Amino acid sequence: MFRLADTPIDIASCRAALANLEAGGYVSFEGWVRRHNEGREVTALAYEAYPAMANHQAERLLAEARTRFAIESAHVVHRVGQLGLGDIAVWIGVTARHRGPAFAACQFLIDGVKERLPIWKRETYVDGTSDWVNCACVHAKG
Repeated sequence: MFRLADTPIDIASCRAALANLEAGGYVSFEGWVRRHNEGREVTALAYEAYPAMANHQAERLLAEARTRFAIESAHVVHRVGQLGLGDIAVWIGVTARHRGPAFAACQFLIDGVKERLPIWKRETYVDGTSDWVNCACVHAKG
């Protein structure tokens, strides 16, 4: 499951949605808004997305994770809109019968989100300026 969220991510409900008695391992990743990036002090950021394409590419990415790794389930939630320091920008949760596939799939998913999804980040800095960062989006074939 993939979802773009314009409100704070409710980690407890995301985790609960993955509960499965077949799973012996659960791995999650939280990406937080940090104070510094590439030598500049960040005060806030905003994410924008192309929802239809983001959903399509995310479903492809999740399907690939299910094929490549022995996982029970995986969910990805990515924020859009204005975020402050410390806010959760992205959350990924993966369950599997064993920890190895859960860890591997979680890393595969966050790397894929960063590389494949049309989600763009604009950082605002302490001096009042702002810039788009990491805006290159590699489009998967098909």
